[in-house]
Amino acid sequence: MMAGRPREFDRDTALNDARDLFWRCGYEGTSMSSLVATLGIASARIYKAFGSKEQLFREAVAHYEENEGGFAERALREPDITHAISRLLEDAVLLYTAQPLHLGCMVVSSTSGLSDENQSLAEWLSQQRNQRTQGIIDRFRRAAQEGQLSADASADLLGNYFATVLHGLSVQARDGVSRNDLSQVIALSLRLLETARSVPDR
Repeated sequence: MMAGRPREFDRDTALNDARDLFWRCGYEGTSMSSLVATLGIASARIYKAFGSKEQLFREAVAHYEENEGGFAERALREPDITHAISRLLEDAVLLYTAQPLHLGCMVVSSTSGLSDENQSLAEWLSQQRNQRTQGIIDRFRRAAQEGQLSADASADLLGNYFATVLHGLSVQARDGVSRNDLSQVIALSLRLLETARSVPDR
């Protein structure tokens, strides 16, 4: 009896499957054997295609940022700061609480449990989160320059605050907090933003 043909390798499909596994289990919670089982190919083919588990993980995170995680860049392009931040947080909750699993943000979730031997990876993930924070701060600075914020509002403080809210939504979603409850958190945080808006001339 002839052996079955080996599964044809599709790099994009493998990357998608690996991303989902890392997103669900984290970097250290994902073993090479689980990658082999999920991707359905031998470890030698994984190494040949991606170089190493760490390189595969980094590429998976980049893939997430360009696709699912791209909601943030799209939201921050909204011309009105309230609309931008509201869309940012609402789109985040939709992604973070998607069924069947509440996975949160891949970049935030993957950081937990990294040991000292993966310190360079932890630092890299921290840089990814800091870039997101800086993007939000920059958006508030632009809003201030355009006169959308009151004179006494701190763009940097507001940016840091809403980055904290964004990352916190991920943690709470991962812990099973409902979409409805997280939406109420968003509504409360947006009240603060309204107090920082400039008052139009009458």
